[in-house]
Amino acid sequence: MDLDAFVLKNRELWEELEHLSKLSKLDSVQAQRLVDLYKTTSTHLSFVRTRTPDPMLVSYLSAILGKARRRAGQTKVFHARSVGQFFTRTFPSVLYQLRYWWITTMVVSVLFAFIAGFWLTHHPEVVEQVLGSEQVKEMANNQFEDYYSTYQASEFAAQVWTNNAWVAVQSIALGVTGVMVVKVLFENMMNLAVSGAVMFTAGKGSIFFGLILPHGMLEMTCVFVAAGAGLALFWSWVAPGARTRAQAFGECGRKVLMLSLGLAIVLLLCGIIEAFVTPSPLNTAVRVGIGLTAWIGFMLYALLLGKRAYQNGVDGDIPLWQRDAQTVTAI
Repeated sequence: MDLDAFVLKNRELWEELEHLSKLSKLDSVQAQRLVDLYKTTSTHLSFVRTRTPDPMLVSYLSAILGKARRRAGQTKVFHARSVGQFFTRTFPSVLYQLRYWWITTMVVSVLFAFIAGFWLTHHPEVVEQVLGSEQVKEMANNQFEDYYSTYQASEFAAQVWTNNAWVAVQSIALGVTGVMVVKVLFENMMNLAVSGAVMFTAGKGSIFFGLILPHGMLEMTCVFVAAGAGLALFWSWVAPGARTRAQAFGECGRKVLMLSLGLAIVLLLCGIIEAFVTPSPLNTAVRVGIGLTAWIGFMLYALLLGKRAYQNGVDGDIPLWQRDAQTVTAI
């Protein structure tokens, strides 16, 4: 490549970007122009680094892009509309894009819990060997039911939210390893299966489902979403496709970050339901109905609103000018 010709052809664009970066105020047209020039110059920098890594030109373009990135960041203003766009466009779009990961995780996990619970119900001696006969009796008679009414509702909601958020964080953060997220899921599903087996063996299956379903449907779905996102993160660097592993991992990681922010709010709702609805004196059908309504609402939100947002071009990633320059393999 003729480097001198390349510089001569694009210098005016670089100088314009540098000029816009120095302006104290930008109108909407100038701000959009700055973003467009940032994208173009990022491509130029990647091209130079790949084909003719001239240190002076790389340093010059990097400096211009740094100034432009800082200038663009200064024009961002936080307002309620940004929050609304996140929850009506960004978050549901990412949920929709990762749907195959978390729905598959959900189906497999629930089937495993039912099969394990069914087997343990017909082999109660195994549960007694693991927990001890006294612990089994205590769980069946008092512990399982008392868990939901021991603490004050507001305190319990905060405790549940913290615990669920920690499980979700583990599922996402450890998902990059591939194996650890499966371990987290296995432990959670086995705990559920053991609890169900103890209650059903004691003839309290209706109490078990009456206490688990109001909050559990949405709560466990959030865990499955987090686990599915973790596995997607793992797969992004195992099988990056046409992208480099860094590019694939970075793209997936940014979307998973958006997902985790949205899940924090949904998990707060789960904590509120578990603290105020699950132990309430409401009829069991009403309590389960509330939980089912919340779960159906979330599924429609993820699959219908998410699909619409994605089809309208919302990919859940941050704008290009906020990312580091990417390596271009072809121009």
